[in-house]
Amino acid sequence: MTREKLLLHICCGPCAIYPVQALREEGYAVHGYFFNPNIHPYQEYQRRLQTLLDYAQTIELPVDVSTDYPFREFLRQVAGKEDDRCRICYAMRLSAAAEKARNEGYAGFSTTLLVSPFQKHEVIREIGEQISSEYAVPFIYRDLRPGYKSAVGRAKQLQLYRQPYCGCIYSEFDRFGKEGRNG
Repeated sequence: MTREKLLLHICCGPCAIYPVQALREEGYAVHGYFFNPNIHPYQEYQRRLQTLLDYAQTIELPVDVSTDYPFREFLRQVAGKEDDRCRICYAMRLSAAAEKARNEGYAGFSTTLLVSPFQKHEVIREIGEQISSEYAVPFIYRDLRPGYKSAVGRAKQLQLYRQPYCGCIYSEFDRFGKEGRNG
């Protein structure tokens, strides 16, 4: 039986744990894709990437890494629109995944962002479906949040690096900056 190839946008190793497992159980041949121009600083980007690559090797998950790190483009797009930064960020990452999925003949694309209870699921779904139409490749939406706690536990067991903020400079400030400490 030939399994359908699914391109899974991956934000980090720990967030890949449950989505890869669940999608494989559904019968997909999952292939990872790391494209995250939002992650700041660059050392954080490298640490998340290396954690993913190390984890992927243990579960025999092929992962493509974008050679492009358009951090400046991310900043240009969100500057002055900080309140809408997540929508912009989701669109950048899902567009890149959809384009790759279409160009390389995948049956569909999805994202590990769907495992996090801290992400805006309805916005991700809306953007994913819109981009799906634009690129003529199915967006595979699954509410993967029920697997979040078990994935966190597994990440701790494996001693995977778990980042303390979403990734962008704004979420870092919200977590550690003055506003994050006071509100």
